[in-house]
Amino acid sequence: MAMPMQVSLDEILSMLLARVDSLALSDENSKSKFNIITRALYKKGIITDEDVIDSIRKEHEMLKELGAIAEMPDDGMVAAIADNILQWIKGDVEALKKGMEEYEKKVQEAMSKQSQKPRIDVASPAVLQQLDRMGGKQGGGKLII
Repeated sequence: MAMPMQVSLDEILSMLLARVDSLALSDENSKSKFNIITRALYKKGIITDEDVIDSIRKEHEMLKELGAIAEMPDDGMVAAIADNILQWIKGDVEALKKGMEEYEKKVQEAMSKQSQKPRIDVASPAVLQQLDRMGGKQGGGKLII
């Protein structure tokens, strides 16, 4: 009878991380290929700005019919999505850099607002038991400020 194979938790995690890395590389490779082909089609005039806008609308119509979204985005939102996609297709590096800087600024603002909010920390039961032992009492709770 064959002995069961034993695998450590570290080995399992290593295998999973290797698989995630492989999937991430594959995803980046697919994105690069898609970007290259889309830019070539745009340059040849096969894909137009209006095609991108129409495709965005069609995508959201399908998502709404499938129940994945509650409502269709308004024309302003569709235009913003199209602008972002077209900047990438056209290779507008300056506009992309500006957008990334604005996004980073918003993230930093949100993080600073989050850090200003009051925090509630909860001690683990082991820490509370240790405090009880130090205080000489058994049972009861402690509030630490």
